[in-house]
Amino acid sequence: MSERTVRTTCPYCGVGCGVLATVAEDGSLGGSVTVRGDPDHPANKGRLCSKGTNLPDTLGLEGRLLHPEVDGRRATWDEAIAAVAGRLSQTIERHGPDSVALYVSGQLLTEDYYVANKLVKGFLGTANIDTNSRLCMASSVAGHKRGFGADAVPVTYEDLELANLIVLVGSNLAWCHPILHQRVLAARQARETRIFVVDPRRTAAVDGADGHLAIRPGTDAALFNGLLVHLADRGVIDARFVAENTAGLAKTLEAARADAPSVEQVAAVCDLPAEQVVAFYAEFETTRRVVTVYSQGVNQSSQGTDTVNAILNVHFLTGRIGQPGMGPFSVTGQPNAMGGREVGGLANQLAAHMGFEPEEVDRVRRFWNAPAMATKPGLKAVDLFRAVDEGRVRAVWVMATNPAVSMPGAGRLRQALEKCETVIVSDCIADTDTGRLAHIRLPAAGWSEKDGTVTNSDRTISRQRAFRPLSGEARPDWWIVTQVARAIGFAEAFPYETPAHVFREHAALSAFENGGARAFDIGDLADLTDAEFETLAPAPWPRRLGGEPTRRLYTDGRFFTADGRARFVPVTSRPLPRSRSTGSLMLNSGRLRDQWHTMTRTGLSPRLSAHAPEPCLDIHPADAEARGLTDGGLARIATSVGTALARVRVTEAQRPGEVFLPMHWTDRFTGSCVIGRLVDDEAVDPVSGQPDLKRMPVTVEAYAPAWTGFLITREAVEPSHGGYWSRRAVPGGHLIELAGEGALPDLDALAFGFAGATVDYSDGARGILRRAWLTHDRLEACLFLSASGGLPGRGWLVELLSAEALEAPARRALLSGRSPVPMVDEGRTVCSCFGVGINRLVAAIQSQRLTTVQEVGQALKAGTNCGSCIPEIKEVIADAQRCHVA
Repeated sequence: MSERTVRTTCPYCGVGCGVLATVAEDGSLGGSVTVRGDPDHPANKGRLCSKGTNLPDTLGLEGRLLHPEVDGRRATWDEAIAAVAGRLSQTIERHGPDSVALYVSGQLLTEDYYVANKLVKGFLGTANIDTNSRLCMASSVAGHKRGFGADAVPVTYEDLELANLIVLVGSNLAWCHPILHQRVLAARQARETRIFVVDPRRTAAVDGADGHLAIRPGTDAALFNGLLVHLADRGVIDARFVAENTAGLAKTLEAARADAPSVEQVAAVCDLPAEQVVAFYAEFETTRRVVTVYSQGVNQSSQGTDTVNAILNVHFLTGRIGQPGMGPFSVTGQPNAMGGREVGGLANQLAAHMGFEPEEVDRVRRFWNAPAMATKPGLKAVDLFRAVDEGRVRAVWVMATNPAVSMPGAGRLRQALEKCETVIVSDCIADTDTGRLAHIRLPAAGWSEKDGTVTNSDRTISRQRAFRPLSGEARPDWWIVTQVARAIGFAEAFPYETPAHVFREHAALSAFENGGARAFDIGDLADLTDAEFETLAPAPWPRRLGGEPTRRLYTDGRFFTADGRARFVPVTSRPLPRSRSTGSLMLNSGRLRDQWHTMTRTGLSPRLSAHAPEPCLDIHPADAEARGLTDGGLARIATSVGTALARVRVTEAQRPGEVFLPMHWTDRFTGSCVIGRLVDDEAVDPVSGQPDLKRMPVTVEAYAPAWTGFLITREAVEPSHGGYWSRRAVPGGHLIELAGEGALPDLDALAFGFAGATVDYSDGARGILRRAWLTHDRLEACLFLSASGGLPGRGWLVELLSAEALEAPARRALLSGRSPVPMVDEGRTVCSCFGVGINRLVAAIQSQRLTTVQEVGQALKAGTNCGSCIPEIKEVIADAQRCHVA
């Protein structure tokens, strides 16, 4: 069997890890695939996290959109392209250019982004194209432009290994960017780098840190204003840097003194012990090489931009920027959030880091030879979908994202899409919450089929290469947009036949009339041949014509403002702008370790689904007790805009008065736990337009079902009993947990349409119902319901899905609820890289008397790959030791 290995880039977070994908040419579609980290890629140097390690699980055809559809019927590409072009053109003709909009994604490649942005802003005559990066990076973009004069990240990943102090602000680096976190921990071990974490929750990133400030949500700006005052009062000022390379310190310091006049005031506002604030300030004061890493805990706030500038201010004051091991570092959430910013994917940008100043509009118009150049910013994400709701936007095209889940105010957004005249969705997944509302659905290429570039968090441009053929009739997004542009009548401006063709134009525009005035410049790549594009190695921008890639920015103290000086920005913090009713808690949301966005990919992987198999509400023990909640029970969550049901996890990692709920679950995976339906869209950053997704008042109460159960099935189904359900992937199929109120549902009402013969068992007195569906003795599905608990373990039943035919003992076991042979249940997965469950981990610790993470790694491999499970392994070891002592 022959093999070939292709260098590509991971499609998940903004770390931008290199991947070696090896395809075995075994006659199947593209061959079977294995992946490993690329040791030559500068981002990960051979490591992959759990999501990257399990990428092969996501490459099947299950759930793929494989052909175009128009108004619910299958269509040819010619018909679909004509329909998109016709409906967009008719809408513009009747209602003007601003009646159409695109909502795109950091999942797109740079070439996809570029062509979409060019069509909308240069040829359709509107700037109504925004991206889901508005939900995660817009505040960083705005803060960078105010402080640096450009959206240009100053530091590199290497700076994490050169720093003496790393401050993680609103960043659970251990789970959200685990490869970077491993680099930080390696630096700590090698050179005793200190780590401080500023986060309301005790996340996995706190493990091994030297300090944790469990700050009140929304008070980060006050903390950094206080730090600015402290540093100034202590004389920790780089006077030369401030005098020669900055402007605006006096007014900024005046505002900070008014906002945070003392450590005691800061501590009170942030709800922290004063001694913790003092210790953090002293650490920052006495350490020259400091990198401040911040992420969604800062950005996803109604004052996110000001918080970004408060962080930048302390680095400007101390001159800790542009030198090895120091600087502010915005870590992006999506694989190509940075690339989208480069091409102008945000509604308030033009391409190549240009804006809507008249001379920049004219420059882009001339370069594109654009007949209908947009001259003003378009609608940002929240306002865009409000405009859909109000009928001002009558045609919307959504690409590679799922706003019906991820946007705040998702309930109203769905209603808006339902009444919108034209909804177009380009996606590789057939059944998404947004796709169900589309009039036209276009099958897009998925990872392994896409070819182009992405840019990661430290400005490194990498190639994402195809290593499998396109599935069905799927096509690259740049190709789809190009065909639509040609059909509308813009063929001359959209001549693209390859992604390299698009990239060359993108690179040429970045250098056009630049002369060093704009940070983003990759003009040295504008003349790449197709062969050179194919072999393009990872490297950062800028890459000016005739120059080398620039690894670290601002080394000369010059910034991209008119006078070359960085700008201090006065900041006044506005803690807790949302009102709270008596008895309410504050809802925070975010990512889990092994899942990605709305789980259209990671939800296909049994290993990734096993670590956190159900949506789970984290709550402090005191708050749980006050509400009658128990660990592992169910809770009903309600806000002013929606409700949800979730499993309960009681944990002291959560601050009292606050709860945490993951962002990943959709209507495809659970009955009622869409985070976007719980969060309103009222709190928005006034500068960046980024919605506040971290602080929503909620009420929580126990949900006590009358019965519980589970369904194991080969097919993905969605129960409709009106209670709780949650689905996850298991080997060979799906496991659905069930709970409901009232009497046990009738088995015939829960037939789900499965084929095959049925075998039933019921005991009305004990409240037990069981059914199995079999085809030629092959298990298709089995259902267990109980009004009194006592459900059997799931593991052995899941294994029956893999059997070609069930023997008599297994058939009897389906009805008795007892495994025909003793089996070890792996339990909830702890290490997703190697599939190590909690039960196996505990058994090994106890039987082999393992006392360290290293010993566990030697015995089970757990924790030896990406390391994101190490904090949990430590907890299990500690629990085992406590039990042994007891």
